[in-house]
Amino acid sequence: MNRKIESISTSKPTIEGAGVHLKRAFGYNEVPLLDPFLLLDDFRSNNPADYLAGFPWHPHRGIETVTYMLEGTVEHGDSMGNKGIIAAGDVQWMTAGSGIIHQEMPKGINGRMGGFQLWVNLPSTHKMMEPRYRGILNEQIPETGKKIKIRVISGEVDGIKGPVEDLVVDTEYLDVTLAPNTEFEHSIKKGYRAFAYVIEGSGYFESGKSGSIGNGHLVIFKDGDKVKISADEKGLRFLLISGKPLGEPVAWYGPIVMNTREELEIAFEEYRNGTFIKKKVKL
Repeated sequence: MNRKIESISTSKPTIEGAGVHLKRAFGYNEVPLLDPFLLLDDFRSNNPADYLAGFPWHPHRGIETVTYMLEGTVEHGDSMGNKGIIAAGDVQWMTAGSGIIHQEMPKGINGRMGGFQLWVNLPSTHKMMEPRYRGILNEQIPETGKKIKIRVISGEVDGIKGPVEDLVVDTEYLDVTLAPNTEFEHSIKKGYRAFAYVIEGSGYFESGKSGSIGNGHLVIFKDGDKVKISADEKGLRFLLISGKPLGEPVAWYGPIVMNTREELEIAFEEYRNGTFIKKKVKL
């Protein structure tokens, strides 16, 4: 059964970090609508004033952050000792687990910088797991097709698996580009939550449904076995993301997401008294 559209919304301007202007596709107000996903930020910009302030050192606990770059770079450093540059086409899949402190400082190329950050919730059994960091380079991400071009970050398409495996939460993350007037079908496990976020062009996200959906729009799907998506005459590019819901309570404040208010209070108290990081590494 084809998945029908549950809702369509537009990303909304917001300010994060030290003053980064970005657009939020969904966040706190949508919980638990997209369980296990918590947040998707779109930080594409042609104006350096929007992003150069960056995201100085800050903590995370209880979640995974997935950063996918399209243009420019982000300089990353964290309390595990990881340092590096996330460049165009690269992905950083960071599991905060019991606690990590990191910074992300964006830089443009010819003034242009852009990408996306997705937050994936962790189940109660893994909220306090050991943190881990995975940096995936552009050339490590497989690409399929021509008229239908798919970058497989995690999950599987036509027997081609993405480089991000051994995930706590079963998540499929695809970057799909359709040539003009091309149709795309893709199976998604029944019971999994699924959404698409349009990043170029426009198209149709439900069979027989009138009305083309364009850049910056979030499409949330109802349950079903597959999605059927088609590009209009402009072509279409979108992120298609699905995952297995956790069905657990969410206690969320700022960069920390736990199951209860008490766990949140413990996390912030530990951050204040210097015991937040459970595994210390010399920087």
